[in-house]
Formats: sequence, C-alpha cells, structure tokens
Amino acid sequence: MTTTVALAGASGRMGRLAASVIERMEGVEVTARLGSADGPEVMLGADLLLDFTLPHVSPALVDFALHHGLDVVVGTSGWSADRLVSLERTLSGVPERGAIVIPNFSVGSVLATAFAAQAARFFDSAEIVEAHHAGKVDSPSGTAVRTAELMAAARAELGPVSAPHSDQRARGQLVGGIPVHSQRLTGVIAEQEVVLGGTGELLRIAHQTISPSSYEAGIRLAIERAPEATGLTVGLDRLLGI
Repeated sequence: MTTTVALAGASGRMGRLAASVIERMEGVEVTARLGSADGPEVMLGADLLLDFTLPHVSPALVDFALHHGLDVVVGTSGWSADRLVSLERTLSGVPERGAIVIPNFSVGSVLATAFAAQAARFFDSAEIVEAHHAGKVDSPSGTAVRTAELMAAARAELGPVSAPHSDQRARGQLVGGIPVHSQRLTGVIAEQEVVLGGTGELLRIAHQTISPSSYEAGIRLAIERAPEATGLTVGLDRLLGI
C-alpha cells in the first residue's frame, strides 16, 4: 500500500531535500506539491501532509489537513509550547489523526538536546547560542526553543537557571528562563552550543550540521511512523526512543 504525500514548501531547501528522500523510499509517493500561490485544497486526496513552510503559514495548513483526513508531519520551525497546546486541542477533536512535530531532523542535534536537558539539573548557569543560514526567517530556532524548554522542564523542581541582567536586549531572548542568542550568517547551515557554568568549570555541548544530508534519516523515520501515529508527537527523540 502506497502512502501519498502532499509536500508543502516543496520549492524550499528542506522541501527539495524531502522530495529527494521520498523518491528513494518504497511505498511512498509525492502526489501534491504546495507552493506559496497554492490553496490548501491542493493537498486533498493525499494521506499525509509533510509541512516545510513558514511559521505564520504552518498552523492553518496543519489545521486544514487534520480536519480533512490527513495525518501530518511538521518540519516548520516556530511551533512554540502555546502553539503545541492549541494543536493538541485540535487533535482531541480528530482522535483518529496524528501530528508529528519535528524541530530538528538531525539525530546528532536531538542527542545534543537530550544531553543538555540531562546536564541542566547539575548546573545553575546555562545559555544557548544558535546559528543558522542567512535565509532562516525565524529566531530563536525551533531547535533552540525545544532545547531550552526541555532544560527548563528537567529543572522544574530546582527552579530557573541564573540569568543575570536578562532585561538587557544583548542578553538574548529568554526561553524557559534560559537566554538564547541567535545568529544568522552566510556560510552556516546550522549550529548550536549549550554552555553550562558551574563552580570552577564549564560544560559545552555543541552540534554542527555540515551537510543537509544529516536530516535525511530523520525525515525518512517521521514519514514511516506517520501512518500509525495518533495524537501529538513532538521531537525526533520520541521516535528514536531517547
């Protein structure tokens, strides 16, 4: 049985990469490609919406897909905790449908985030520095937001990290009480470093994407899991069992 995919953001860099991945998968086929000029009805008839659009476009596309019988894999950045709560409410009304939201499809990046969440319980100072290509329109990145939220959750019983002078603009944006600093640079694909400070020591947990091919395994896994998923799944870590 073939899983048919509506690919939104098909002309973007991640959309093109996803199309290449799907071409090499058995039993999966792209049957609709949505660009900025297309209405959501273009996806009708497909089994799955694979969304690589923009933060202000993604929620409406996902809502339309879920209410018209499609499961969803979201690779668009910008899905904050508040948006995820809203998505979970939508899914409660269509219990047979599933949405998988992946802030980062790189296995190495997901592992680095998991390590940072584990380490956050042992250090009272922590900050995140992330860098992406100049064309990325949102900041902080979805990966940085996810990392900060998981770190804050790991410290729930300890309280927030120490973030002095956080009211100053140069101190970054607070996410879960953790300062996040974003860079947008030509020549960069994606990088993130979590710096944790303790008495007499620093711990740095860094990940660098050197080729978009690092996302391929995660894209493939999310597509394979989508037909059996129900409700909300957030993060490649959930699919990997981390």
